[in-house]
Amino acid sequence: MNATSRNETTRRLRLAMVGGGQGALIGGVHRIAARMDDRFELVAGNFSSQPERNRATARELGVAEARCYADYQALLAGECARDDGAEVVAIVTPNHLHFPAALACLKAGKHVICEKPMTLGVDEAQQLAAAVDASGKRFVLAHNYVGYPLVQHARELVARGELGRIRSVQVEYVQEWLSEEPGLDNRQAAWRLDPARAGAAGCLGDIGVHAFHLAQFISGQRVSEVSAELFNAVPGRELDDNVHALLRFADGARGMLWASQTAPGFENGLSIRVVGEKASLRWAQESPNELHFAPLDGPAQRLTRRDDRLGADIARGIRIPGGHPEGYLEAFANLYQALSDGLDEGLETPWLPGVEDGIDGMRFIAATLASSRAAGAWTSLQDVGDVP
Repeated sequence: MNATSRNETTRRLRLAMVGGGQGALIGGVHRIAARMDDRFELVAGNFSSQPERNRATARELGVAEARCYADYQALLAGECARDDGAEVVAIVTPNHLHFPAALACLKAGKHVICEKPMTLGVDEAQQLAAAVDASGKRFVLAHNYVGYPLVQHARELVARGELGRIRSVQVEYVQEWLSEEPGLDNRQAAWRLDPARAGAAGCLGDIGVHAFHLAQFISGQRVSEVSAELFNAVPGRELDDNVHALLRFADGARGMLWASQTAPGFENGLSIRVVGEKASLRWAQESPNELHFAPLDGPAQRLTRRDDRLGADIARGIRIPGGHPEGYLEAFANLYQALSDGLDEGLETPWLPGVEDGIDGMRFIAATLASSRAAGAWTSLQDVGDVP
C-alpha cells in the first residue's frame, strides 16, 4: 500500500502543536507534512509564547479559540479533559523546550513527534527514553531526511551486502545562511545563536546532528569515537558555526563529518558517500531523486525513485510516478505517514527515528564538544558524560 492507496476506513488522528507560530518555518513544514496523506487533523495548539501571535496563528489555521492554549501545560490539561482531545502532539519549539514539553506529553498519554536535537543533554535524553517506555506511547524524532525513499534504498543496499564490508563514510551538511551577522528581525537565527535556547551546540546541534544520524542510518553502523574541532567563522559568536570531525565506527569503518552554516555558495548541502569493499554509493539532498551506485570494476549506475523498482515498504512513501520530482515536504510527510501506519497496524516502523536515535545524537553532541575542548582528543560516545 503506497500513500495514494490509503485505507478509506482509517480515521484521521487528532494532532496538537506546541510552537510553530506565525513566522516559524518548521511549524508550517510539519503542518503540511501532517496533512499530505490526509492522516492527521490539527485540532489544538500552543503556537507561541506571545499571546497575540498565538491567537493569530490559531485563527489562520482554523483552530477553535477554546483550543488555542497559553502554554503546553494548559494544552495538555484542556485536551486530556475532552473525549475528542488531541492524540498526537508535535513539538516544534526552540531546543530548550523539547525535553520538558515531550516529557509532559508522554506522561499525559500522548504520542509525540519532536524536533531535533531531542534534548539539551544526555541525562535528559535518558530520562525521556524511560518516559517513552513507561508510557507505551510512540515517540518520533524529526530526522526528516531519512524519509527520502532513496535514502531508505541506500540503507537497504548496504544491509543486504551490495557494498560489502563498509570502509568509509563521508558526510557533510553545509549552508551559507549565517555567513554574516543576521538582522535583528531574523527570528530563526536569533534563537539558534542563543545558548539559553539552542543549548551548548550551535551548528553542531542544528545540522551536524542530522549529518551524524544520516551516516549511522545508511551505513548501519554506530559511531564509537570522534576527534573534532569546532570553531566560529564569524567572530564574537557564543556557539559554533563550523564542525569538523573524524569518526570511528564500532564495526571498523572510518569517516569524516563536516557541518557549516558559514559556507557561501551552499544553500542546503547535505550529502553522503559510503564506500565498501565491493562498491560505493552517494546521495545528495539537493538532488534527492537520484542515488549513484558504483560497483568495483563495473559501470556506475544512476538509480531513480520509482515505486516499481524499490521495496514495498519503501514504495509506501512514493506518491507520484518516477520522473515527477518529490522532495523535502514529501520526505517529511513520510514520518507522519509511518507513524499513522504503525498505529493503524499496531506495529513499530523499523526505520522511523525514535528516542534511541535521540540518545545517540546527544552522545554525539557531547563527545564532539568534549573532543574539541580537548584539542581534538579521541572521545568515546559511550563513555562521555553529559553535554559539557
